[in-house]
Amino acid sequence: VTSPVAFDILPLKLHPFSQSTPTGLDCVGWKRRISAPVIADGALDKTALTDDVGSEEDLYEDFRSSNHRYGHPGGGGEQLAINELISDGSVVYAEALWDHVTMDDQELGFKAGDVIEVMDATNKEWWWGRILDSEGWFPASFVRLRVNQDEPMEDYPLKVEGGREDDSRRFGMGQTTKDQMRTNVINEIISTERDYIKHLKDICEGYIKQCRKRADMFTEEQLKTIFGNIEDIYRCQKKFVKALEKKFNKDHPHLSEVGSCFLEYQTEFQIYSEYCNNHPNACMELSRLTKVNKYVYFFEACRLLQKMIDISLDGFLLTPVQKICKYPLQLAELLKYTNPQHRDFKDVEAALNAMKNVARLINERKRRLENIDKIAQWQSSIEDWEGEDVLVRSSELIYSGELAKISHPQAKSQQRMFFLFDHQLVCCKKDLLRRDILYYKSRINMDDMEILDVEDGKDKDFNISVKNAFKLHCRDTEEVHLFCAKKPEQKQRWLKAFENERRQVQLDQETGFSITEVQKKQAMLNASKQHHAGKPKAVTRPYYDFLMRQKHPTLPTTLPQQQVFMLAEPKRKPSNFWQNISRLTPFRK
Repeated sequence: VTSPVAFDILPLKLHPFSQSTPTGLDCVGWKRRISAPVIADGALDKTALTDDVGSEEDLYEDFRSSNHRYGHPGGGGEQLAINELISDGSVVYAEALWDHVTMDDQELGFKAGDVIEVMDATNKEWWWGRILDSEGWFPASFVRLRVNQDEPMEDYPLKVEGGREDDSRRFGMGQTTKDQMRTNVINEIISTERDYIKHLKDICEGYIKQCRKRADMFTEEQLKTIFGNIEDIYRCQKKFVKALEKKFNKDHPHLSEVGSCFLEYQTEFQIYSEYCNNHPNACMELSRLTKVNKYVYFFEACRLLQKMIDISLDGFLLTPVQKICKYPLQLAELLKYTNPQHRDFKDVEAALNAMKNVARLINERKRRLENIDKIAQWQSSIEDWEGEDVLVRSSELIYSGELAKISHPQAKSQQRMFFLFDHQLVCCKKDLLRRDILYYKSRINMDDMEILDVEDGKDKDFNISVKNAFKLHCRDTEEVHLFCAKKPEQKQRWLKAFENERRQVQLDQETGFSITEVQKKQAMLNASKQHHAGKPKAVTRPYYDFLMRQKHPTLPTTLPQQQVFMLAEPKRKPSNFWQNISRLTPFRK
């Protein structure tokens, strides 16, 4: 089975007032009435949201008494169908969307793209499955049922003698097995896209629209934190689904040519980067608000008024994160069932690579945002810091190490620690007694510099003999900085690092990468608090705990251990920030 791009994503942890999951959707019974928090025209009574038992019939009670229940494609209906198939002796396969890493021998570990035989789906959250000789529990939200359940485990097409495809296996109107498989994948892409548009519309009209009418409950900043740029995503996806439908051949779906649609929108899909990066903040803000009952009631009333399926708001807000992960999986499966002679083959192949690149970009931006906290902590550990914060201009440590800096006019040599970030080179001095303490000395603007390799021997500018040297020359002021490394290989690493720094700056300009002022200020504020505490603080994981803490009386209580998004192939390498400078230990006082 083709293993498509690997994705690790956190499973959904829902609020205490709901036991909904991506695959199982039951809402806890409500013990109190709530006074109509939302009315049909959106006008809300400011005294409506209270915990008191009201005598007036409210919206929520209206819906409960009317037995309004809304199905969910990953919920009860699908689950019942799966169990019926299993009971009838059918083999049901699911494909892993993300890695499931576990140390529990009762759980089934797997990687994204692995095919799992589902043996028991009676529980909504944890299913029992098998891969080869291994069996165990796995989170249902980490997989999707295969589109083509009757597909053999080996890849199509089947070949007969002479290398021709076996024509004996056909479906209906002369359609080959492979064409039928492609039809299934195309239908899934179209149907899931329409469902997704419905989800986005419900969020924008069912939640955001109502929230904006309650200025007494939500500020615009809060709404931006909770919903991110999901309205921009909604507008983008509406255009995308229209483009897909134009390319959809209703009479012969396997002849549809949808690859070009993904190519056309690959740049616009980069807006998901902002949403994915903001998602942890959204979860934490929702967690804070739903500790207050009036917000719990308000969000539930919004859901009911919009006639949305039985998932809490945080479940809906996870949908865009999951969606951008799913595109490469769908395209990989579509390519698998597209003949090389098909008019759509080259476009699908290019679209798969394009969507993998989108995922890599999102992943890289995620990593960069994770690094800004480390950079802020590093700066807070430096004594006598002067001037603007590093984060004002930089977001990535490219390289660091010790060099001899030679200055005019006496050609005096000084051993200094240098930290090369994008746009700037920061110079620090080690404490004479406490070598783990650094003092800020200066910085160089790399945007104005050109790198000059210096041959061993006497340097004309400084009139001294040098070895393993290079220069930074300012184009505007003609200022020259001379540096010497201890070994030739160290010099080469620095020269390579300067090339990487310019490449990083150019890439950021091309992709429009930037860090918001709010993110910069928050990182510096967090670092300041940690610095004044006098010692490193224990790592807190509010986002991790928010998403990961699920309990079940008879099923695994230990949960999948992924703590970050993994949205790229090959696997994202760990940040090299600490590896670059941990040997210098400048961070502990």
